[in-house]
Amino acid sequence: MRNTRWTQALAALAAGAAGLLAPGTASGAPATVPAQDDPGTLTVMSRNLYLGADVGVALELLPDLPGAAQFMWDQVAATDFDSRVGLLAAEAVAAQPDVISLQEATTWQCRPSPWRSPEVVYDFTAQFLDALEASGARYVVAEKDGTRALNPGYEIPAVPLLSEVEDPDTFQPRFGTDTADCGFVISDALLVRADLADDVLAAGTSEYEHRYAVVPVVFTIDRGYAWADLAVAGTTVRVVTTHLESLFPTNAEVPSAIQARQLVEDLSSTTAPLIVLGDFNADPRDPRPVGAENPGGQPEANEACPAQPEPLTTSNGDATCNAFWTMLDAGFTDAGPDPLDPANNTWGAAGNLAGPDPERLPDALAQGNDYGFTDRLDHIFLRNGAMPVSAEIIGNLWPDGDTWPCDDPTQVRTTEESSAILVEAGVLEAPITGEGVCLPTDHAGVVAEIDVSAGPAGVVAQPAPPSHSSFRLNLLQWLMIIVGVLLLILVLLIWGIYRLTTRRRRRRRREAAEATAPTAT
Repeated sequence: MRNTRWTQALAALAAGAAGLLAPGTASGAPATVPAQDDPGTLTVMSRNLYLGADVGVALELLPDLPGAAQFMWDQVAATDFDSRVGLLAAEAVAAQPDVISLQEATTWQCRPSPWRSPEVVYDFTAQFLDALEASGARYVVAEKDGTRALNPGYEIPAVPLLSEVEDPDTFQPRFGTDTADCGFVISDALLVRADLADDVLAAGTSEYEHRYAVVPVVFTIDRGYAWADLAVAGTTVRVVTTHLESLFPTNAEVPSAIQARQLVEDLSSTTAPLIVLGDFNADPRDPRPVGAENPGGQPEANEACPAQPEPLTTSNGDATCNAFWTMLDAGFTDAGPDPLDPANNTWGAAGNLAGPDPERLPDALAQGNDYGFTDRLDHIFLRNGAMPVSAEIIGNLWPDGDTWPCDDPTQVRTTEESSAILVEAGVLEAPITGEGVCLPTDHAGVVAEIDVSAGPAGVVAQPAPPSHSSFRLNLLQWLMIIVGVLLLILVLLIWGIYRLTTRRRRRRRREAAEATAPTAT
């Protein structure tokens, strides 16, 4: 799966621009990503940016919320988005997509005290756009009439005391404190090349009605999607980005499949060429027979969910509890590359990004993936005349792909362990010791060129997908509201007592002055 064009482009960028810090042409004007040669095609890229921390490990620490918060923040610092965003931007420069689908486009916010408004510490979407522009490839969030194709999903708010984390290096320059209350919001976003911004006909977002409850009432996860309609080669093309739920109960339907069914229904009135891409959290092999190979901890068969047939082919999958097969059953085409080929797996990296997860790596090698990816979770689906021209997996090479040096002790240890396994398997000649070698994200990406020329002639307005309510609060958010109300009441009470005390003092002083004043005769 080595992409020669991608590798050459990255080498040229590195040699000519000293990374992404001072790019430009000889005249000083920024370079631009060229339009596709064939006006009847659209190139799309799906990329999960990774929020920066392993949520699964954090969930295992519950109900110790402060401990979970500190773990996540420490890992976010170690997986340093500032260090990896340039690599993600360089991938886009090489692939030259017209549209980029982002998942886990995360905003991390912190505040040093409950009465301070949270400040943005990391904004992955804004930083990614800045890195793209620095490389000469200008993109914008798809937008029409003030509505953006950027959909905030689930969040962990900055709850006083419960989400307090310590990080003097980050907080002292910003807040003058060692600690702050921090939280995050994960979003899906659709980016378009800046020169295509005027071709956006409509844009919007919607939510999935099904929400997964990590802890009933206390912690539920919102998911949704963002969409945009584009005028391409004399027709309308609808592009949708989504991130379906990754968590699931052990003896019930899989949430990602339930959400996929809603997505299919929401898009059923779309007649224009349709491209749906993102992180579907569905490997075609899911649910798997109980006890079968399952290094990524994907759904297993249960009373509600039958196992996939064996041998599994591209035509016999069961859609009952699988989002991938749900999309195909609804008439969508998989853009590729072959989702049953282990070489095309897109997930399996370590949560600290220092290469493959050492625990999953032997299973990946047994499957036939030399880079530690065990599951295919990222897909591009097509319908209504949109047809695949080509597709490829990017960002799946380690350690000889595009990586950045990382030095957290856990990252050094992961790199050493994974490289030793690869040496034993004959994939690497020598182990990597004393340093960390990190990937730009924990997912590989998918890039596809799509032929949309078979779409209906004329730029025809499409009915917007249904708008499902997003104003749904979980207990943590209610707690924030309650804490805020209580603080407001406390402030008002203190202010009232102060005013009352001040008035009494003034009245006593006035009465005392009147008592000592001489009486007129």
